[in-house]
Amino acid sequence: MRKPGEILAHIGDLYDWAYSIAAGQRTWHNSKPLPWPQEVERFFAALKKLDDFLASSEPVQAPLGELFQGPIADSLTHIGQIALQRRMAGAPVKGENYYDAEITTGRVGAEQATPRREF
Repeated sequence: MRKPGEILAHIGDLYDWAYSIAAGQRTWHNSKPLPWPQEVERFFAALKKLDDFLASSEPVQAPLGELFQGPIADSLTHIGQIALQRRMAGAPVKGENYYDAEITTGRVGAEQATPRREF
């Protein structure tokens, strides 16, 4: 099983790829994993870049269904791997009801609203 830092580097690559697909470039890069804090920053930067693009007036150059069934769905699989590893290490992530969560457009960093309803 890959280490969490390697998984997070791959997730960052997936969001970079998602942005490139949305922008009509479709470019993939295999990044060398960085130390965890830098990889977290890279992840949020890649996510913000994609979020900013999707919120802009620029046309998305790919079908949204394919964008979500490809790199975004793949990233959720890998996020689940990190959650599983944390659980096995005795540091589980608390579950949250995302239907009831305070989700705000443009807020894609580490600073998030307090959970409204944890599982």
